[in-house]
Amino acid sequence: MALEPTSITQNLGNPILEGSLTAFLKSLDPLMGQQINTGSYAPQIAAESGMQQQARTAAGGLGSLVGPDAYQQYMSPYQQEVIDTTLSEFDRQQSIGRQGIGQQAIQSGAFGGGREGVQLAEYDANSLMKRAQAQAGMLQSGYQNAQQQALSQLQAQQGLGTYQTQLGQAGQAQQQALLDASTVAAKESTFEPFTRLGLVGQQLAQIQPGAFPSQSVGYQQPQAPVSPLSTALGVGTGIASIGNKLGLFG
Repeated sequence: MALEPTSITQNLGNPILEGSLTAFLKSLDPLMGQQINTGSYAPQIAAESGMQQQARTAAGGLGSLVGPDAYQQYMSPYQQEVIDTTLSEFDRQQSIGRQGIGQQAIQSGAFGGGREGVQLAEYDANSLMKRAQAQAGMLQSGYQNAQQQALSQLQAQQGLGTYQTQLGQAGQAQQQALLDASTVAAKESTFEPFTRLGLVGQQLAQIQPGAFPSQSVGYQQPQAPVSPLSTALGVGTGIASIGNKLGLFG
């Protein structure tokens, strides 16, 4: 008996989609075993700026402006000369005054008497007190001026230090921002292949079935060749059938 031919139909995937998946997997395979160099994007801390260092150094010298002897460096080098000159003039005026008391005693006929001595003693006592007050006043004035200059210098140094610190911090912050941006860029560069393939993979995963038409290929199984025996039998049967029809075989 001859076999009937068999028809076979096979659905083939879309070649565009299959090509994309193949290319995706080929690009993904090398990355699966790749070790990431995290040192290329390790966080960095900006160094202290030069102004910050200067401000810190200057702050270390502020102690000389707050100590008990800080005023001395601001005392006028001419103060003692001024004091000596002032006191010398005071003494000259005191001598003139004493002479006036003596002249008055002579005119009143009390020269050399007890009254003159009392007047001179009182005059000398007052003169000494006034002389001491004048000297103390000049010393106090010089001290206060030196103290005020030391305080002004301290405030100026503190203000300058604060300004330098602020500028230094601003510079350090800018440098830190540059380092952070460089770190982010290095990290993005390191992960770029992974990010790119991740985005591609997401797009491929979202493709719905049937989005790309498939191809159907059909073919039939070839018929088996006829054997010589079957051919002979077929010929004999055909002759007998014709003979029967013609009445050749009764």
